[in-house]
Amino acid sequence: MSASAVNVDPAELGKFAAHAARWWDAGGAARPLHDLNPVRVQWIAARVALRGARVLDAGCGGGLLSEALAARGARVTGIDLTPQLIEVAKLHLHESGLDVDYRVQGAEDLARAEPEAFDVACCLELIEHVPDPAALLRALADLLRPGGALVLSTLNRTPQAFVGAILGAEYLLRLLPRGTHRYARFIRPSELAAMLRDAGMQLVELAGLGYEPLSRRAWVSRRVDINYLALARKPG
Repeated sequence: MSASAVNVDPAELGKFAAHAARWWDAGGAARPLHDLNPVRVQWIAARVALRGARVLDAGCGGGLLSEALAARGARVTGIDLTPQLIEVAKLHLHESGLDVDYRVQGAEDLARAEPEAFDVACCLELIEHVPDPAALLRALADLLRPGGALVLSTLNRTPQAFVGAILGAEYLLRLLPRGTHRYARFIRPSELAAMLRDAGMQLVELAGLGYEPLSRRAWVSRRVDINYLALARKPG
């Protein structure tokens, strides 16, 4: 059995496959991702050179981030283990006219096939959905060239995140399907930093992500108690 097959939760894949057809519907189940995507892309673009860079989007889903990075001139490879989402991502390229290399593949398998092949790796809203986030981070580190950048986003394991991301988003406001998140899999910044060190990476920066669902406004903040972004570098 391959490493990628081990580090995957079939139940998680099923959750996202169920909403693949409406991934590009800004009012559908992926609505928060549509609202957060421009802010996250702007944050990434301010920290890493995208034009001409080879960029990996790990856990690309239906391609929201991949297309935004490609539009800024990056040479993007998007990988996901949900075939239905990759199919949706490929179909949307006919509408956008952008060029993205989409693959049904896990990071661990790709790291064996193409070590140190990428300048930048992005992994947004994925590590809290895999059984072994440390193994995923090691694979992403292996995929980066020396000096490469890793951009992550995930949820902090705090009471505020439980209230906001689970009770609020899934049960009260119904912005996300119930069961989208598991609180026990949320990752504290200190835990993320330790896993990055073990993977040979250095955490460089943290930033919080604010989101007001009624107005659909998203912004970068100093508060990392709910959703946060992280930038790490591979020594080179």
